[in-house]
Amino acid sequence: MMKSKLLKKCGEFIDCEEIYKIIAEEVADHAGECSRDRMQRRVLIIPPDYTRCYSMAGIITQALYREYEKIGVMADVLPAVGTHMQMSGEEKEKMFGDIPAERFLTHDWKKDCVSVGTVPKEYVEAVSEGIMSEEIPVTLDEKIVNRGYWKIYSVGQVVPHEVVGMANHAKNLFVGCGGREFINATHILGAVYGMEKIIGKSETPPRKLFDYAADLVKELPLTYIQTVVGMEEGEAELKGIFISEGRKAFEEAAMLAEKVNIIHTPKRYKKVVARLDENEFKSTWVGNKAVYRTRMMVDDGGELIILAPGVEMFGENEETDTQIRRYGYKGRDYVLRAMNKNNDLSRMSAAHLIHGSSDGRFKITYCTEKLSKEEIEGVGYAWMSVNEAESLYSGLKEGVNEKNGEEIYFVGAPAMGLWACKE
Repeated sequence: MMKSKLLKKCGEFIDCEEIYKIIAEEVADHAGECSRDRMQRRVLIIPPDYTRCYSMAGIITQALYREYEKIGVMADVLPAVGTHMQMSGEEKEKMFGDIPAERFLTHDWKKDCVSVGTVPKEYVEAVSEGIMSEEIPVTLDEKIVNRGYWKIYSVGQVVPHEVVGMANHAKNLFVGCGGREFINATHILGAVYGMEKIIGKSETPPRKLFDYAADLVKELPLTYIQTVVGMEEGEAELKGIFISEGRKAFEEAAMLAEKVNIIHTPKRYKKVVARLDENEFKSTWVGNKAVYRTRMMVDDGGELIILAPGVEMFGENEETDTQIRRYGYKGRDYVLRAMNKNNDLSRMSAAHLIHGSSDGRFKITYCTEKLSKEEIEGVGYAWMSVNEAESLYSGLKEGVNEKNGEEIYFVGAPAMGLWACKE
């Protein structure tokens, strides 16, 4: 069964009241199934973490929790943090409201996963177009697999993504709640295949690996709730919500996201300024969405300036932070040589380092106060203080600006889309 809500008129959006109505209908459809033994039923909700706070997944998670609570069914919430740091209590409260703390579970990508199968070598070789030729183990958090949940909701935003093309569906599970081997394999495949050939597309070699993984757990009672969110005058607005078992919701959402979240610019720009919200972005690991999502509109020899007042680390955990500090954002060829030579550089970190470099095509300047000039320059970026950058680039509006005698393209929320020259 497929449900969707899509507002047709440009500029209209789905408000909180409408979201609760849609989720109430979803829960009502299943209320009769659990009428006899509802106290034995349990529901699991898997939303993204705070780095996807604009996804509307927080409101949807609250609605699911409350609607099931009304009919006497308890729900657990497992944020799909992937390799990111765990959410703080403050972040949970901001994103998920007053859902009780004891209802939250945690995912540890190094410890919590169990095997659900493998992707055969022949299949990997075929879909990767010969880039990879190996069997890939597929693992998933044991809480999803073994705890006998009656229904499992995977909630998230479909938006252009550097690894898989369009984020969400099985990615929310097998990266957000998956283990090392599959995360490593999909990330390095995307990086080697070429981010520019992948980002913004729903059918890609990494996506085919995710689809295969999803098929391995097709017996799980999974329902996907996929959102499409646009930015209107600096505010996030829900443009579509799609609910289905299987892949249909993702496919419908991806078609809408192509229209809402891909911004075609008439040319490349010599100077692009992107701002990272200080509450949302604490690391370059996540903050480099400012690089991934804008690089296709930065001109050769140009400069990308990233205002990053909240960035205080490189990796989201000690392992990745150490690897970034050691190897740096120094280009694809350098990183691949380093990965082949050194066992301590994981495929996942190597992919991130490739994605986060311009390969010398344009200059990347990070503007921080919590990471020093020496630290930023040590990983291969240029540095500017946040205060200086704010004074130079204050008052910019979304899109093209004329300031200080130069043309500047400003992106206020780089995680919300993809900016690419029409060519």
